[in-house]
Amino acid sequence: MKKRGGGTSLLVHVLPEFAAELERLLAAAERPDLAAQVQTLRVTGGDRCGDDFCQSFYTDAPPGGDWQSEGQHETVPLDPDSGMVILDVIGGRIRFVEVLHRDDVKAGLRGAGIR
Repeated sequence: MKKRGGGTSLLVHVLPEFAAELERLLAAAERPDLAAQVQTLRVTGGDRCGDDFCQSFYTDAPPGGDWQSEGQHETVPLDPDSGMVILDVIGGRIRFVEVLHRDDVKAGLRGAGIR
């Protein structure tokens, strides 16, 4: 989603605590390649999964077809203290962040106008 004044929102500005947590989780999962991306991840749009417990977001444009058509696809589940966090990584880049059972993330995204 666009911020007022143009551009997309950086995750570290929209959800600073979640961004820091994501970096820690990726480091603990021994994925420094992905942890290094967190500071520059953009929240480009929300995903309406249709369930109240879900608020996920894209970090880049959604694929035109399925994830496999975009190149090498990897699903990276993480182990947070609460809820669930699952990343979709395409060609080594975090493209989608699925967040379940995390009201803090949902509230932060909605507060930033990302639905």
